[in-house]
Amino acid sequence: MKFSISVLLIFLLFSLPDKAFSHPHVFIYNSIKIVFDKKGLVGFRVKWVFDEMFSNMLIYDFDKNGNGSFEPSEIREIENGAFSNLKNFDYFTHIKINGKPFKVKFVKDFSAKIKGDALTYRFFVPCHVLALSTFKEIKISIYDDSFYCSVFLTKKPIDFENASPYEFHYRIGKNKKEAYYYGQVFPEEITLRFRLKNG
Repeated sequence: MKFSISVLLIFLLFSLPDKAFSHPHVFIYNSIKIVFDKKGLVGFRVKWVFDEMFSNMLIYDFDKNGNGSFEPSEIREIENGAFSNLKNFDYFTHIKINGKPFKVKFVKDFSAKIKGDALTYRFFVPCHVLALSTFKEIKISIYDDSFYCSVFLTKKPIDFENASPYEFHYRIGKNKKEAYYYGQVFPEEITLRFRLKNG
């Protein structure tokens, strides 16, 4: 049975201690769509674009027919072989609701796509927060605290869906209170405040 290079790397990524890695080996370019419904926040649509080298390894292993596009069966193989294990690491997703940690236990709607030389993952992180007349604060950051993967926000990192019933504000900055990798790296953090519009 073929044991692919990328599957081996994924195994190493999630099984060795932090000190085994001196610098990032995988680079992820991350953007987030914040999704509302009639009751409030429902979650986040996350998009990851991988660096060319890692993309090429996974495309080689999972695009079985070599047609430059993933079939539904190939996407399922990617999800099972190169994504689902991230459940053990909360999908690199760190959320706080009014200062209290929210654990990401599962995600939905995983997909994988090839665009040019890049592999893209998309998935949805459910996070239900009821909207009130007073502001609620959500903090979200996506990072791998082992620093094997380095995650960056893209130039246009945030979008909104169904947000018209709400007054909202957001900012992006470094979270200097939660440094990782021996205190050397500060995660990029999105802080969102929202409430029902008055009147």
